[in-house]
Amino acid sequence: MPDTRAFAAERPRLVRLAYRMTGSLAEAEDVVQDAWFRWAGTAPGTVVNPAAWLTRTVTRLCLDHLKSARVRRETYVGAWLPEPLLGTVDPEPVADDLTLTLMLALERLSPLERAAFLLHDVFEVALPEVAATLDRAPAAVRQLAARARRHVAAARPRYTVDRGDAERIAAAFFAASRDGDSKALAGLLAADVTIHADGGGRVLAFRNVIRGADRVRRLYAGLARKHGDTPPKLLAMRWIDGLPGYVSRERGDVVQTTALELREGRIAAVYVVRNPDKLAHVLALHAAAATRG
Repeated sequence: MPDTRAFAAERPRLVRLAYRMTGSLAEAEDVVQDAWFRWAGTAPGTVVNPAAWLTRTVTRLCLDHLKSARVRRETYVGAWLPEPLLGTVDPEPVADDLTLTLMLALERLSPLERAAFLLHDVFEVALPEVAATLDRAPAAVRQLAARARRHVAAARPRYTVDRGDAERIAAAFFAASRDGDSKALAGLLAADVTIHADGGGRVLAFRNVIRGADRVRRLYAGLARKHGDTPPKLLAMRWIDGLPGYVSRERGDVVQTTALELREGRIAAVYVVRNPDKLAHVLALHAAAATRG
């Protein structure tokens, strides 16, 4: 069997790559596990560069996975959002700035464009190795990465948000949305704010994007009036895929994550994940924290 230490050393990076390719931590773990089985099946000493071999294997497994994932998402109920990645769940310190917003931009790319951009621009794999991984000529890979880079640049925020200010806005939004406080919401929301909710058909969620500050204010005011006796409970303030947000237990005992995209001090988009299939690691993390507490 090959050296298990070499695989263990690469595993955190491989999970990060697979997550950013698939948008799912659970699927990323499955892909890396599959890569482990393939790694274990190689003869000792036959792999000269373990990091390159494993990166190539995981990327190709992800490309195969995305072919079937695209078909599944065509029949997905409501909005599809990446599986929420909480700061302390990421297997190693985040070395890139791919926020949830930028992950959604990557979703609009072809699998090959996505792989070329991630490998070359994010994980700094040399162009010849990316070309070998994707079985394409270097010139073709350069074009794939360039197209992806333009899409990502268009989605990348052109402003910076102070971490403390972002966290205060997230806390204020939770309180205002919980209470249906229209005045407080008016001071937090951008005029063209949107809400995207992913329930996956498993739990109740908005199937269509909610657009506009007035509609969002009326929505939360109506929910507070209707369910005032069972308000949402804050479980934790967290950063979610690089965006400020929180984990909460909502009416009907549904756990959800809420991530906020900020623009010039206002909330430009709200991303809510309620699909329980995407929240297993969030629930496990919260349970572990509760046990320690």
